[in-house]
Amino acid sequence: MRARLTSDLWVAAYLARLRLADIPVYVTAKGDATAGAVVVKVATLDGKARAFQRGYDLTADRPIWMVLAEGPETEVDAALTRQRKRDTDLWLIELEDRQGRTLLGEEGLE
Repeated sequence: MRARLTSDLWVAAYLARLRLADIPVYVTAKGDATAGAVVVKVATLDGKARAFQRGYDLTADRPIWMVLAEGPETEVDAALTRQRKRDTDLWLIELEDRQGRTLLGEEGLE
């Protein structure tokens, strides 16, 4: 069984990793500190964006980051606004990176 980090601790560690990689990051909605879900949006600065949410791969028996929304940034933002209305405990983290890097696949963040 894996130990679970609180949401605020995971977010703090993630922000530190992004800053070390020189990826601009903003927390646009702060959710529940203990167990709030986290959504990560990356804007590629060409009018497009992709948003990721945590999911679970039953076949591999491990957590994964899944695409929640992608396409024109305005449409991704609209989807995130709807998501936030349904879940007020949700954390929204926004990145800006032309290459679309999120670091979510790195050890400790996956």
